[in-house]
Amino acid sequence: MSMELQGKTMVVVAGSSGIGRQIAADGAAGGARVIVAGRSPEKVAATIGALPVGGRAEGDAGIEVAQVDLADEGSIVALAERVGTVDYLVSVANSSANGPLGGLERDAVVRAFDAKVIGAILLAKHFGPRFAEGGAMLLFSGIVGWRPSPGKTVTAATNGAVSFLASALATELAPIRVNAISPGIIDSGAWDGLGEGKQKLFDTTAAKVPARRVGQLADISSAALLALTNPFITGETVHVDGGARYA
Repeated sequence: MSMELQGKTMVVVAGSSGIGRQIAADGAAGGARVIVAGRSPEKVAATIGALPVGGRAEGDAGIEVAQVDLADEGSIVALAERVGTVDYLVSVANSSANGPLGGLERDAVVRAFDAKVIGAILLAKHFGPRFAEGGAMLLFSGIVGWRPSPGKTVTAATNGAVSFLASALATELAPIRVNAISPGIIDSGAWDGLGEGKQKLFDTTAAKVPARRVGQLADISSAALLALTNPFITGETVHVDGGARYA
């Protein structure tokens, strides 16, 4: 896969931690010029940690930092103009609006759709004309879209919308390829706040899913890079969930 990444330009939106950080690191390791974009470039630079940031000549492989706010179309335009020609565009942006329906606030629901759906549409709008031949876009859905539960209505709706959006954009932007990844329970750092409850969740999940384990960052990153670089995959949602949809 490194041959497909060598010399390419990859943009990872909201890629400062977890899954996005792993994709950025693996892209850079494969020889791509990687731009990690987030609302706060300073925070992005700080959380990337040991990954190489900036300090490279234009076009060199490595990781750069940029600013973007998916709720601000102007910042998306500015990012597209800064990047220029792009080969691979990944958005792992997410904003949670979980909880019982009676407690949901409209602004939180809008932010959730801005992050995963409206923002993705605007990324496609402004980066679409800038893709190089063989370029691809990758969005992130999630298992809750197929396994909804009380209190996660908004997450289920945005994840489902992302899957349909990938198919629609694959048609509209063709021959640019557009796909989505739908992760299951992944040890990405997102569950660390559960404390001791994290291991209990992981054990329960592993006992249920056919793969008999939870996912690792490498599982998602390898699937993401495959979806980006395989020239005959488009319009698909790739489920990387250990079979959780069938558990």
